[in-house]
Amino acid sequence: MEEPDAWREDVFADRSRLLEGVRAYGLIVAMWMRSTLTYRASFVMTTVGNFVATAFDFVTILLMFAHVDALGGYSLPEIALLYGASATAFGLSDLVLGSVDRLGRRVRDGTLDTLLVRPVPVLAQVAADRFALRRLGRVTQGLLVLGYALVTLDIAWTPLKVAMVPLMVLSGAAVFGAVFVVGAAFQFFAQDASEVQNAFTYGGTTVLQYPPSIFGKELVRGVTFVVPLAFVSWLPALYVLGRDYPLGLPGWAAFLPPVVAGLCWVLAGLAWRTGLRAYRSTGS
Repeated sequence: MEEPDAWREDVFADRSRLLEGVRAYGLIVAMWMRSTLTYRASFVMTTVGNFVATAFDFVTILLMFAHVDALGGYSLPEIALLYGASATAFGLSDLVLGSVDRLGRRVRDGTLDTLLVRPVPVLAQVAADRFALRRLGRVTQGLLVLGYALVTLDIAWTPLKVAMVPLMVLSGAAVFGAVFVVGAAFQFFAQDASEVQNAFTYGGTTVLQYPPSIFGKELVRGVTFVVPLAFVSWLPALYVLGRDYPLGLPGWAAFLPPVVAGLCWVLAGLAWRTGLRAYRSTGS
């Protein structure tokens, strides 16, 4: 039988390792930021390029509304709210954890071994590796569209609706972050599955930029109950807009994003540990 205090030692050990990982992540990110800002003109150009490239997504929506007054029953400002929330959430997650999609390459060429021998959590090293500050362009673009939506929408604001806006962005970023980690863990087995990971991350944010009313029920069920991306923006944004929820979900479902994000990270942690334990070096 396990000693009564053993679980406490495990909890404190996990907490200490988490803090150690966060500290190591911050140090590695700071190193890459100093390296990036050494060439400031290059940083500005790549950030602007990232901003413009992602802005074309919303330009496509604007072109649609040049020919129609509503899309799936939603006006342009309402779709801008969906777009801005999901784009900002994904941008934050991509900025912090987007580098994990390189894990498959490290598994294939054996360079992951160099990370395993360092006294730093592997996930922190992989996530901070080649930290791309230029991804701030995507975050900025999402925030601008979100700001446009909040200014132009005619909403009867309440304290709960005001609190819901930052809550859905931060919870959405956490959900996307968990998807990034699960995708990285899958690459321990598949070794070349970055495109599969991108289908759920980049593809997921594209789906969330449009109202659920234009998609089939099977897809809506999939992003609600299988990969819970609907909790990133659809459900909390529909609460802010005063719209009906898809699939007849109850009203309190709009307040679940923090809980869903926590559960996603528990699953992501388990998936990462399983994948890391199953890793076999190439021997190179």
